[in-house]
Amino acid sequence: MMTEHRVNIGNSQNLKKVEDESVNLIVTSPPYPMIEMWDEVFSSLNPAIADALNNENGFEAYDLMNKELNKVWAEVDRVLTPGGIACINIGDATRKIGDSFQLYSNHSRIISCFEQMGYQVLPDILWRKQSNKPNKFMGSGMLPPNAYVTLEHEYILIFRKGGNRQFKKQEEKEHRRGSAYFWEERNKWFSDVWEDVKGTSQKMQNKELRNRNGAYPFELAYRLINMYSVKGDTVLDPFLGTGTTIIAAIASGRNSVGYEIDPNFKEFIIEGILDSKDNSNEYILERINNHINFVNERVVEKGPLKHESDVYDFAVMTSQERKSSFQYINEIYDDDGIIVANYNPIYKNDVGATITIDQKDDGQNVTTKKKTKQMTL
Repeated sequence: MMTEHRVNIGNSQNLKKVEDESVNLIVTSPPYPMIEMWDEVFSSLNPAIADALNNENGFEAYDLMNKELNKVWAEVDRVLTPGGIACINIGDATRKIGDSFQLYSNHSRIISCFEQMGYQVLPDILWRKQSNKPNKFMGSGMLPPNAYVTLEHEYILIFRKGGNRQFKKQEEKEHRRGSAYFWEERNKWFSDVWEDVKGTSQKMQNKELRNRNGAYPFELAYRLINMYSVKGDTVLDPFLGTGTTIIAAIASGRNSVGYEIDPNFKEFIIEGILDSKDNSNEYILERINNHINFVNERVVEKGPLKHESDVYDFAVMTSQERKSSFQYINEIYDDDGIIVANYNPIYKNDVGATITIDQKDDGQNVTTKKKTKQMTL
C-alpha cells in the first residue's frame, strides 16, 4: 500500500492545483477572525480590514475577515466530491475594540456560508480546551453585572455536500469495511463534547512562526479522518500550518493535499512529516492494544462477545468491525516534491489474542490460562 501527499505554498482562495471534485474530506482550522495574532494575515488579504481595526470598527473588520474565509469555502465546494465531508475547527473571539467588548461568533458565520452553498449541516462537536491560566476572570471579576464568561471551547463544524456518500463498486465497499473503527472508539469519537483531546504546542525556533502557529493536536485530525473517510481517500487542509493534517492522513492510510500561505513554514512542515513515522506507528499500536484491553475487560465483566474479527485473533462488539484492518508505516520519503508513504500490513500473528471465559462448577466465571499478548512493532 502507498499514499501520496503534497504540500503547496499559496493562497487557498485559489486551490488551482486541486481538480474539481477530487477530495473526499476537508479537515482544517483556519485563522480565527478577530483574534489579534491573525490581524496581519487578514489585512494582507484586504487592506480595508486594517483600516476598520484602526478606526475601531470591530464589526466591519469581523465581517470583512469572514468574507475572506468565504472565498476559501467556495474553493472547498469546488474540489469536494458529492457526499464529501468538511470538518472545520474554529473558535469564536472576544475582543475589546475602543470601548466596546463583545463576542464575535465565527462559527455561526461559517455555518451560514455553508448553508447558503446548499450543504447539510451535521451535528457539531464542542472541543473543550483546558485552560492553564491561573486567573480566568474577564471583566469586573466578582462584581455583577459586567463580568464575562471565559471561552474555553472551540467548535468542530461538520458539513456534508449533498446526500450520503455512495459506495457502489466492490472495491469501494471493501475499503469502507476495512476502515471500520471499533465500537468503543465510536462511543468516544462521536460524542458531541471532546474533553480528552489536549491542545498542542510546537517546538519552533523561529519566533515569528511560533507567534503565528495555531496548530491543533494530532489526535483531533486523526479522529476526524477516521470518522469521515476511508482508506485511499484524499484529505485536504487549505490552512495547513505545521502539517498536522497530513501527518494524521499518513497514519490513517489516506492521501492528502495541504495549502499554506506562508512559505517560511514549508521546511518545518516537510521535516515534521518525514519524521512522523515512529510516533504514528506508536499511536496505531496503542489503538489496537487499547481495543484488546477493552475486550478483555468486557469479557470478564459480561462474558464472551458475539463477534470475532475476520482479520485478527480478537473479538469485536459488532459485525461491522469484523473486516477492520490496520497497517504500519514502513517508510516516508520525499520523491521530487511529492511525499510518499509505504505501508506493511499488520498481520494476525502480530496482534494478541483476547481471553476467553470458562465456567466453574459453582457457576463462577474464571479466565482460562490463555494469556493476552500485546502487539509490538
